[in-house]
Amino acid sequence: MTGGLRVGVSARLAKTALAEWSNVPLADIEEVWHSLQPPYEDLFAWLSGEGPRPALEGRATYRPLMLSHQIDDKELQSIGPEEFIAEWKWDGIRVQAAHQAGERRLFSRTGDDISGAFPDVVESLPEGVVLDGELIIVRDGEVAPFNDLQQRLNRKTVSAAMLKSHPAHIRLYDMLFEGDEDLRTLPFSARRARLEVWHKAHAPRRTDLSSLIAFSSVDELKTLWSGARETGIEGLMLKRRDSPYLAGRPKGHWYKWKRAPLTIDAVLMYAQRGSGKRSSYYSDYTFGAWRNGDSGAPELVPVGKSYFGFTDEELKDLDRWVRNHTVESFGPVRQVEPKLVFEVAFDSVHRSSRHKSGIAMRFPRISRIRWDKPAGEADRLETLQSMLLD
Repeated sequence: MTGGLRVGVSARLAKTALAEWSNVPLADIEEVWHSLQPPYEDLFAWLSGEGPRPALEGRATYRPLMLSHQIDDKELQSIGPEEFIAEWKWDGIRVQAAHQAGERRLFSRTGDDISGAFPDVVESLPEGVVLDGELIIVRDGEVAPFNDLQQRLNRKTVSAAMLKSHPAHIRLYDMLFEGDEDLRTLPFSARRARLEVWHKAHAPRRTDLSSLIAFSSVDELKTLWSGARETGIEGLMLKRRDSPYLAGRPKGHWYKWKRAPLTIDAVLMYAQRGSGKRSSYYSDYTFGAWRNGDSGAPELVPVGKSYFGFTDEELKDLDRWVRNHTVESFGPVRQVEPKLVFEVAFDSVHRSSRHKSGIAMRFPRISRIRWDKPAGEADRLETLQSMLLD
């Protein structure tokens, strides 16, 4: 009933507020957060100094992940094989796999328990480890497109048919715990060595190790990076050999070097009202590409939707344009005249039976508003189809 009147608070913001109130480090709060249940009496007793730190023993619980920064040109020039290790960045989702005290769990990067959707990888984990890796779909030794993994995400349970047709796999990056030993203070090179020895001894099904990439110079890395799209890889990861495993996104330790995005020019078709502070603006945009219709005449078909990539001032201009070029309204959605072109950036294209166009973009975002470009010169559906990852 309240709809847009509700104001959401992210779990991260709640943890940050607790850290400021209690003077307890945010990483320490995140460490215990996912092992507790509302109303968090044990947590408040600890933070107020009236009780012990909540114990993590006796269950498999989430440990905050270490994340990376997008590398810039200046930082790239300082990368050398003596200080850094390189590995591929795979197009899946980051996960943490834990088997402790008889419990097996698989957590997303935000700490959500996704074990129910991926029992095939969880059941293969030996006792006494917490591992960091990338969740992907692998068929006949080949990594499937991200769209295949998406078919299994956000499910509480998964059918036998889906388990067979979309076999999950974890490509392991790091080891956080082995038995009762916390490895996170060790340098990355030592943790990697421990992971290799452990994996060789146990070889759990539906897992393998992320390959380390030999390189001797930045120029050699650039050559590898430039060919990443052709091999279906998202980019490169660069990790300092001596880096401990630190919660959050510490600077100077891990870098991601994502492949350059693809772009097309698409035509705005529909605009929808936003939410929260954008509830007064038409800020969510569906755009399309041209194809020949049944009669042979050109028609637009939707190929993506995005609500970011533009400034607040550009949003005001777009909202005004939508109101002045509306053809028809459907509740909070307006169909507009096919006259405005967006340059849309995206990571990849996949087949999709859910969309009229037969394709779906991965992470589409508006990179430029082409006020100057005639809509008739926007890209055709065939251009996107030629980018498909089969």
